[in-house]
Amino acid sequence: MAFNHLPAAMHDALGPLSVTPVTHSVPMAKKHRPSQPPENGSSRLSPAVVLDRLAAGASRAARITHTEHLPPRTGSHALWPDRIRPEVVAAIARAGIDHPWTHQAVAAEHALDGESVVIATGTASGKSLAYLAPVLSALLDGSDAPNGQGTTALYLAPTKALAADQLRSVKALAAPLGSSVRPAVYDGDTPVEEREWVRQYANYVLTNPDMLHRGVLPSHPRWASFLRALRFVVIDECHTYRGVFGSHVAQVLRRLRRLCARYGSDPVFLLASATAAEPSVAAGRLTGIPVTEVSDDASPRGEMVFALWEPPLTELHGEKGAPVRRTATAETADLLTGLTLQGVRSVAFVRSRRGAELISLIAKERLAETDLSLPGRVAAYRGGYLPEERRALEQALHSGELLGLAATTALELGIDVSGLDAVVIAGYPGTRASLWQQAGRAGRSGQGALAVLVARDDPLDTFLVHHPEALFRQPVESTVLDPDNPYVLAPHLCAAAAELPLTEADIPLFGPAVPELLPQLEAAKLLRRRAAGWHWTRRERAADLTDIRGGGGRPVQIVEEGTGRLLGTVEESAAHTAVHEGAVHLHQGRTYLVRTLDLQESVALVEEAAPPYSTTARDTTAVAVLKTDTEIPWGDGRLCFGSVEVTHQVVSFLRRRLITGEVLGETKLDLPPRTLRTRAVWWTVAEDQLDAAGISPEILGGALHAAEHASIGMLPLFATCDRWDIGGVSVPLHPDTLLPTVFVYDGHPGGAGFAERAFRTACAWLTATRQAIASCECEAGCPSCIQSPKCGNGNEPLHKRGAVRLLAELLRNAPPDPGGGPRPEGSEQ
Repeated sequence: MAFNHLPAAMHDALGPLSVTPVTHSVPMAKKHRPSQPPENGSSRLSPAVVLDRLAAGASRAARITHTEHLPPRTGSHALWPDRIRPEVVAAIARAGIDHPWTHQAVAAEHALDGESVVIATGTASGKSLAYLAPVLSALLDGSDAPNGQGTTALYLAPTKALAADQLRSVKALAAPLGSSVRPAVYDGDTPVEEREWVRQYANYVLTNPDMLHRGVLPSHPRWASFLRALRFVVIDECHTYRGVFGSHVAQVLRRLRRLCARYGSDPVFLLASATAAEPSVAAGRLTGIPVTEVSDDASPRGEMVFALWEPPLTELHGEKGAPVRRTATAETADLLTGLTLQGVRSVAFVRSRRGAELISLIAKERLAETDLSLPGRVAAYRGGYLPEERRALEQALHSGELLGLAATTALELGIDVSGLDAVVIAGYPGTRASLWQQAGRAGRSGQGALAVLVARDDPLDTFLVHHPEALFRQPVESTVLDPDNPYVLAPHLCAAAAELPLTEADIPLFGPAVPELLPQLEAAKLLRRRAAGWHWTRRERAADLTDIRGGGGRPVQIVEEGTGRLLGTVEESAAHTAVHEGAVHLHQGRTYLVRTLDLQESVALVEEAAPPYSTTARDTTAVAVLKTDTEIPWGDGRLCFGSVEVTHQVVSFLRRRLITGEVLGETKLDLPPRTLRTRAVWWTVAEDQLDAAGISPEILGGALHAAEHASIGMLPLFATCDRWDIGGVSVPLHPDTLLPTVFVYDGHPGGAGFAERAFRTACAWLTATRQAIASCECEAGCPSCIQSPKCGNGNEPLHKRGAVRLLAELLRNAPPDPGGGPRPEGSEQ
């Protein structure tokens, strides 16, 4: 029997802060002046006081496992480069900024020199101004050009909300510059009647990679004048372009560069990123061109207090009698309630849409018990809302009408929030870069800030709250993306051929995998080779072949059955688990039950209800090895990396009591199986190793299954992924390896680079996994070590002690990691 662990894709940065002031020395930055961080306003509570109030009482204080105090930091000024237009410098001064920080001036200098540059500095360090100064200056230069050609710039954001927010900022900053700067948003929410004006007259167009892929590039003749004059391409929050999504965006940018060359332009790329490892390397891989790095953060920072918070054990017992901790959702709702009662402006970041809705709902109920005026000052914010709902929430947050918000990363990447006092993070977000990016949303005006990481009951979160050095003493991760993934590259070659016939000269632009893919696309009758190159052969739009977010298929519409009202959408890839028949769906504080899911019509019909439970889908998974690319001996066992085919089927769902997570029952489902070809890492163990570890046949399945769960939980510490991006299967006797085998695979077609990173850091990764299981205080296994919230087999069977012995034996003769990955502190055998 195979025990499986499925990724959400098939279901559904500020770096470590220096504790000492940084001295900057940059040749071009003249007349440096130290600048003290702003003092807290007299009406603001200090972050330490706010935390003390949240932790009042012995039982609550015990939930804080560690507090990190990050002191204020002074800043370092410079002068704007002489080539920045004086009108732009004056407009910036009117906004209250007399001198740039050193990193802003350095980045602007590179941009004006025609060098693509990535600004990888902390949250609220002024990255936007660093690229806006040269862009606005260039637009003014273009407006003065005697030939009337003008200059244009393109801004790309990962979300519509961020583009809309940036439009507000650009309009405010550029107001004194008059009609020389004409910014406009062009995305799926832009009314049809406005789109033609944007194409003809806007010289600073703000959009997202999806609209560039589907709307702009396929219609490039209508954008000819804009592309011909394109001087700068701004890519904001570029650290978010990782995995499959990042790989798609990389190919979209290559298509953009190809069309620009066709129209005679060669734009400079200006990228903004949270602090990341090797940002110039990641930015170069994303754009396909050399990128200069500016990463010395010269901005001041107020004090930050960062607390690690572990919810307490309850009196309840879960699967196999394991102790149950209070959920991170319930704990975060309590903290958001407490912060709102203190008048502290706060955001709680939550991984799932459902979690954001639930935290908002619980907080509203708690606040209503104290003050009936307060529930209206708390709301949820997530993807899937209708445009008018998003805009209303964004305006309420900007105006201060909202005190507390429970949000998914749609907000993290969406709104340039200022004036926040506190951030609560419900569960480790998957990478240290994301953790610091979210935490940095507090204290954005330079005042003191509080950040609280609330641990979910899983191996990685438990490990981190008890090993703070893994968060505060380790560098942020490298961004993983693979533009040469054939599942990514093939549809973009088709899209490029539909835009302009592909020629031999284009092959280097799109990468080394192109020569092998072109004959396959010809054989599939998607492309036809003629004298002028490869042409798209079909009537439908080639850009519609792929969803660059990696979901695939058209979104499933969620419709209220009684009224026909559209509530929102969910990705097709997530429909089987999120809106199956009987699923509980939350939307803006209201609860709905899914009555029917029509996969052919892509519609889920729901009706409002008030069930006292949430729902969780269960599934079965099988893995077949297609090709082993790399194989190395691990003692008598083997460590492998290659291609696999995963077959998975949602078979039932569990009903869990709200707050406690107690299982109330299980309902069978009849949904079709789905297959995925992807990349995986797997390891096998030999019979002698099992004997040495004392693993009998009776406990072998449980030991493998427990090791699989824990290793998936720990992988985000070594790769830029969330545990929901990856899946796994453990088999006592796999038909392809003929040995006990554990697989961990990427949950995206063609792979996302996570399994490869696992292979290259396998020794450190599995060492940390063994240590996380062994150090857990439970007797037989719990969600903090080996139980998984997304196990398709209901966490059966599991054997904690067997997993520890098995991993110890496997690691005994393990060779050094192929990628030279370091062992995290606290993870020694």
